[in-house]
Amino acid sequence: MPEAVIDIHDVHKTYRRRIKALRGVSVRVERGQIVGLLGPNGAGKSTLVKILMTVVRPSRASGTVLGHAVGHKPTLRRVGYLPEHHRFPPYLTGGQVLDFYAALAGVDRSTRRVRAAELLEIVGMTEWKDTCISEYSKGMMQRVGLAQSLVNDPDLVLLDEPTDGVDPIGRRDIRDVLNRMREDGKTVLLNSHLLSELELVGCDHVLIMHQGQIRVEGSIDELTHDSRRYELVIVGDVPDWANAQPEIDVRPTAMNEPGMSMLVVSGTEASSIQPLIDRLRADARTIVRVQARRDSLEELFMRSVINRETGQVDAPGAYTGNGGGA
Repeated sequence: MPEAVIDIHDVHKTYRRRIKALRGVSVRVERGQIVGLLGPNGAGKSTLVKILMTVVRPSRASGTVLGHAVGHKPTLRRVGYLPEHHRFPPYLTGGQVLDFYAALAGVDRSTRRVRAAELLEIVGMTEWKDTCISEYSKGMMQRVGLAQSLVNDPDLVLLDEPTDGVDPIGRRDIRDVLNRMREDGKTVLLNSHLLSELELVGCDHVLIMHQGQIRVEGSIDELTHDSRRYELVIVGDVPDWANAQPEIDVRPTAMNEPGMSMLVVSGTEASSIQPLIDRLRADARTIVRVQARRDSLEELFMRSVINRETGQVDAPGAYTGNGGGA
């Protein structure tokens, strides 16, 4: 079995007034993975991250981080952390922030100066390294925050909403940094409410939390496998023979395009839809487009969380409508 960087079990946290933030959470994260942590506000995501960083004390927990008990001080030096809503001293420049936090992490002076320059270049902040933090935008603060989490060259990085307030170009740059970290063998636990961002990063594993519990977990491919399908949009109404075939599902098009119809066939193999295409062509039907589709993370999230709240629980991978690129 691959080495576990995070391997915690039965984590509970009850705050005052008996607010149960975590209810028996167990998480295993393997080396070199990017793991996405999803969930609505109040699901317990940030509490879990803070417990791993010993910012919050659990009511009950067992397991290890980087092979040692949670809270082992020498091990924390090998962990990078970007908290949500982080704040830096406003009178420091971007370069001074990195130097300061690297010193706190025990990085020697010559190394941290070189490291700070490299990281500012990576996050696109070299031009602003001598500008005070007080003059930074939210996106610039996030970029420097990400650099700060890497100053000690950590083996494990915990990022709490790293793209919050960052413009599209900045989010792309952060994705590039995350993928570089994975290539270098580092492990990232990424807490974000931007589901499309996690999908673009290409998370190796996804955890969906709700009401202090992990409701769904697995790779994106595993969780969306049963929803994979082909959608064929044609001009005109659906042929009678297509309506009569149980393996063909008739749905409105994504934009409810007038004069168009959509036929949906479950499966991952392109060969499965060739007979349908041949039959439509034989009927002189105009095929507007053929697309391979699967549920998006947003659809997976909504099915796992929202439907549980309403009492309507769909089977994993059930087709829920038009959406989700392949």
